[in-house]
Amino acid sequence: MTKIEKVLLTGKTHTTFSGRGGRVDLNLSAGKGAGADITFPAVEAHPTAEQLFAGAWSACYISAIGLVAQAKKVTLPSDLSVDIEVDLGMTGDAYLLQARFNVSVPGVAREVAEAIAHEAHQICPYSKATRGNIDVVVNVA
Repeated sequence: MTKIEKVLLTGKTHTTFSGRGGRVDLNLSAGKGAGADITFPAVEAHPTAEQLFAGAWSACYISAIGLVAQAKKVTLPSDLSVDIEVDLGMTGDAYLLQARFNVSVPGVAREVAEAIAHEAHQICPYSKATRGNIDVVVNVA
C-alpha cells in the first residue's frame, strides 16, 4: 500500500453515543492545512469531503463497537468516544487518503477495549470498504 508523503488537509470528527437509537452527534473541525481551527457543531454548510467521510465512517464504526461489546457482554461507558482523522495527501503526483482512529473507552480494561476496537474495525462496512486501499491506524486511549 502506498503511503502519503505530504499531508494536504486533515478532516476530523469526534463521535459519541447519543442514546437516541443508533444516532450519533458529530462535531467537525478544520484541521491541519485548512488555515484555522474552526468547529462545526454537527454537520453545517461546507464541511470538507474528508470531514464528511470521517463522520460517516465514525458513525458506522461506533455502532460496530456497540455490536461487538454487546456480543462480548461488555457494558460500554456513556462517555465512549471515537475521534477519526482522515488525511488527504500526496505521494508524487498521486492523491491518497489515510486515517487514524482514536478510541476512548473509559472504565473498560485496556486489553478488552483494544479487542473491541479492533474487532469493530473488522466488521464495520466502511472499514471493510477501505481495507487494503488506505492506511488506517486504530489507537485505544
